Amino acid sequence: MAERSYYAPQGGLPKQTELMTDRAVFTEAYAVIPRGTMRDIVTSALPFWDGTRAWILARPLSGFAETFSQYIMEVASGCGSDRPEPDAGAEAVIFVVEGQLSLTLRGEEHVLEPGGYAYLPPGSDWTAHNNRDSAVRFHWIRKAYEAVDGIAAPDPIFANENAIPPTPMPDTDGAWATTRFVDPADMRHDMHVTIVTFQPGGLIPFAETHVMEHGLYVLEGKAVYRLNRDWVEVQAGDFMWLRAFCPQACYAGGPGPFRYLLYKDVNRHARLGLPGDFGGQRR
Repeated sequence: MAERSYYAPQGGLPKQTELMTDRAVFTEAYAVIPRGTMRDIVTSALPFWDGTRAWILARPLSGFAETFSQYIMEVASGCGSDRPEPDAGAEAVIFVVEGQLSLTLRGEEHVLEPGGYAYLPPGSDWTAHNNRDSAVRFHWIRKAYEAVDGIAAPDPIFANENAIPPTPMPDTDGAWATTRFVDPADMRHDMHVTIVTFQPGGLIPFAETHVMEHGLYVLEGKAVYRLNRDWVEVQAGDFMWLRAFCPQACYAGGPGPFRYLLYKDVNRHARLGLPGDFGGQRR
């Protein structure tokens, strides 16, 4: 299996002599946060995390994407958190892109290296620390779990993508494939975080338009991505945020594979409410 690459932001600031022009865009249907905007001055500090900063890429916004938040966490050597998650109803996916993360769940330690994945059910008692000499960087995707009467909450999952063969999409001869950490038929899960890989020349051959909203972080390579009416050139380190029903397509021109970490909400009925409701609450 070919060696895989994972882009991780390093921060810093551009020189005063550089142009401010970049590819950042926020529209009514999608947003693109290019890697060049992930600088020191746009990081956030979080309660009970020491030696840590976060690039917050997505958060619920009324009228836009509403189901999830996504951070890139950077934790210095010897630092971390014994109280990482403030919301008992939140589930999480952790995906490591650089360094090594020691994640302890229910008293058992799990060491995650690049490509390492963890699913943490709501109400999990977990901690996260960096016991190595260099920084660790990882994605932290959070969602309020939607429980269903008669269906149990999911179990924790610990895996590494390097041990999971990608599943080719039908009739693509392997040019488009998905690495899945969760069985798509498992109704306990209300979100999927996967890795999508396009080989050079691979494409999404139609404008996908569907109820799922997406967060896409480019791990490796470059491509042109169709977002609503626009074709946007993206590369490793860029993030795309698509609201529900935003048309999307992709063409990976090469020279190497184009890979991204993909979030989507799944397996639940559309929430209903009265006119003027927001999130099921009457204003």
